[in-house]
Amino acid sequence: MASRDKSNEPMFDPAKLNIIPVDLDNEMKKSYIDYSMSVIVGRALPDVRDGLKPVHRRILYAMYEDGITPDKAYRKCATTVGNVLGRYHPHGDASVYDAMVRMAQDFSMRYPTVDGHGNFGSVDGDGAAAYRYTEARMSKLSLNMLTDIDKETVDFMPNFDESRQEPVVLPSRIPHLLVNGSDGIAVGMATKIPPHNLGEVIDGVIALIDNPDITVDELMEYIPGPDFPTGAQIMGTSGIRAAYTTGRGKLKIRARAEIEPWKETRERIIVTEIPYMVNKARLIEKIADLVHEKRIDGISDLRDESDRDGLRIVIELKRDANASIVLNQLYKYTQLEDTFSIIMLALVDRTSPQVLSLKQILEQYVDFQKEVIVRRTKYDKKKAEARAHILQGLKIALDNIDEVIDIIKNSYNDAKPRLIERFSFTDIQAQAILDMRLGRLAGMEREKVENELKEITELIEHLAEILGSEQMVLDIIKKEITEIRDKFSDERRTSIEPVVDDIDIEDLIAEEDNVITMTHQGYIKRLPVDTYKSQHRGGKGIVGMQTKEEDFVSTMFVSSTHSYIMLFTNTGRMFRIKAYRIPEASRQAKGTAIVNLLDLAPGETISALIPIREYTEGQYLTMCTKNGIIKKTDIMDYQNAPKGGKIAIKLDDDDELLRVKLTNGDTDLFIGTHKGKMIRFNEKDVRELGRVSRGVRAIKLEDDDYVVGMSVYRDGGKMLVVSENGFGKKTELEEYKTQSRGGKGCSTYKISPETGNVSGIKVVSPEDDIIIITSEGVIIRLDSEDISTYSRVTKGVRLMRLAEGVKVATIARVEKEQEFEEEVDSLESKGTVETSEPTETMESVEDTELSEATEPTDENI
Repeated sequence: MASRDKSNEPMFDPAKLNIIPVDLDNEMKKSYIDYSMSVIVGRALPDVRDGLKPVHRRILYAMYEDGITPDKAYRKCATTVGNVLGRYHPHGDASVYDAMVRMAQDFSMRYPTVDGHGNFGSVDGDGAAAYRYTEARMSKLSLNMLTDIDKETVDFMPNFDESRQEPVVLPSRIPHLLVNGSDGIAVGMATKIPPHNLGEVIDGVIALIDNPDITVDELMEYIPGPDFPTGAQIMGTSGIRAAYTTGRGKLKIRARAEIEPWKETRERIIVTEIPYMVNKARLIEKIADLVHEKRIDGISDLRDESDRDGLRIVIELKRDANASIVLNQLYKYTQLEDTFSIIMLALVDRTSPQVLSLKQILEQYVDFQKEVIVRRTKYDKKKAEARAHILQGLKIALDNIDEVIDIIKNSYNDAKPRLIERFSFTDIQAQAILDMRLGRLAGMEREKVENELKEITELIEHLAEILGSEQMVLDIIKKEITEIRDKFSDERRTSIEPVVDDIDIEDLIAEEDNVITMTHQGYIKRLPVDTYKSQHRGGKGIVGMQTKEEDFVSTMFVSSTHSYIMLFTNTGRMFRIKAYRIPEASRQAKGTAIVNLLDLAPGETISALIPIREYTEGQYLTMCTKNGIIKKTDIMDYQNAPKGGKIAIKLDDDDELLRVKLTNGDTDLFIGTHKGKMIRFNEKDVRELGRVSRGVRAIKLEDDDYVVGMSVYRDGGKMLVVSENGFGKKTELEEYKTQSRGGKGCSTYKISPETGNVSGIKVVSPEDDIIIITSEGVIIRLDSEDISTYSRVTKGVRLMRLAEGVKVATIARVEKEQEFEEEVDSLESKGTVETSEPTETMESVEDTELSEATEPTDENI
């Protein structure tokens, strides 16, 4: 045979070798994300529920399984390390033992969860002895981390080789995340939560249970700040408040030092407490180096007199040294004063890393404990019902004891079916009877069975009552954690000292007026109010925000940085934040997604915002919906808003909240519709209703019509109506006669194809400027005096030139500024602004959401 020529054949065929081509870039991204999540979830970050990382949880559970409890003898640490590695933790032994050592160090953990026996290291940085030399057992407090774990209170999952089950989380009766803190570095994120005093944290939990609307400032009355195991002093409260409010902050921690007389004419400094996690030996070395380098003069001797009774560093001074100056130099150049950066990052729902405020951490703990109590109660109820079922069978058997014994004695292997057939026992009842010795069965006392059955029945009823009452569940949580507090709490070790230059976080924010804008798709930002300068009517404006193609600016108002911003959603909920917490951005930036600031539900959007400096009696929130429903409620009902928001109005299924105004209870309201109708009625026509209520009819709408705006009466004001095609006009308020609430209203605009329908209404005065924003994010600022006044049924003049397909998105009323002709000219020279002569033509507005641009005393949206 002729040989085949293989010179032109490929060396291998990918199809035959089952090689799948992949994109290297995508594969690296996927692999890195998988690795990152594995580190974040499986190693580095604590769970917000029990405050433990997986290694700590596995150590405690392995000790619990092996019975290494506080009432038993110490066991070699090598035993626990080996069991943890073999059963649950597929990592090195060093990672397990290092974690176990730290859990036993009273200078690392505020409340150690492991009771160590032997050398577990020191505050000087000495390492622990090898695990073959040390012994340990669970601490008394850590038993409360595993209470009722055998009652199906938490979920279990397979271990690394699926040979056994391990708990996903521990039941944790104590709020461990705050009590002992946590420290860890993951991929792209880190957590650093300081330890706290157990009694204070539990008091804070109880206060939150009693008042779910409690504020962070009120919580700080119970939890004034971290409490470090090494004591020392926290200087000032601004860092604490920042951390508790935002989840991030910096603490200045200072050693506890006293100046005392020594040898008649000399003084010395005695240090008895040092900042948390500072190595004492290295601290003393640093002081010695500073003296040797002559950076600190006045120290004659330095020695460490620490012993089992406590820490004591003695710094002897020279005869002419000023002790206060030397001590301040030590604070400046050494770790006698240190900074502790707080990042309260933890896993929520096991897979979602989140930076949490103090209140959010406590809320997560309370929610978890509610789940634990409910699951435990269900377990106890199930066991009680099973026992009651057996007792009911025993009661029947005792009533017929002779016959039952006779059946058992005269049966070979069919006693169970014969008992079931004769007495209608269930299989479980019959088996329970057969499992008893005949002598015991014959000697049972009927009264005891009946008493036990009665007790079990009462227990089942009580457990059912608990499952049906959230308040009872909360009371059980309070009772159980109070018992723990009474047994384990101690005095605070770290003091919080006021400082002269202590600055509260709010004091760092200059109080100034800002323009706050938000887009239709929920991007919010703030920037100084003088960013937008006054122009002439008919101009094209300057770009105020870069938006997505399908997005547009929908809300704008002016507020002080120190004001609260009340945010109302289309579903009728209310949230509240400080204005300065809205991120500042440039004029062209689109801002931050509102979902990053608020806990919004899918599909929920912000429909109204109100800036308010403080809550006062006699003010009302008046709300109007798209379907023409109006409601008035006392503003004092909205002083607090929990993390998840607060119900502001009860809505019909096909309705949504459109406008919210701050009113005084005796003012005229104007409500305008998309098809050019307007109604005016006095606020007294709307009776005051509770927060969770629907409201009453404001205007009777025609088919396919809906409300586009609500405004309030102002002395000297005129009604501004703007159309979606950029036309508008002012009308005297007297042309709108006061009617009864619920009528059809009167015409307020002459609608035509040229103008389009009405987009927004607003009562304006000569002191106002008007900002008009288009769907492309272009903004123009007009003097309200430049807008002509016409009668009700007219179309007005052109206020803004619009490109084809562009509509007016929203209007806002702001305080009038000085004329900035020079700045406008400067912008024109750069091509940013174009102006044109006013033209007497008309346009109108599409269905968009308008906003008010005022402080609380004026109109708000």
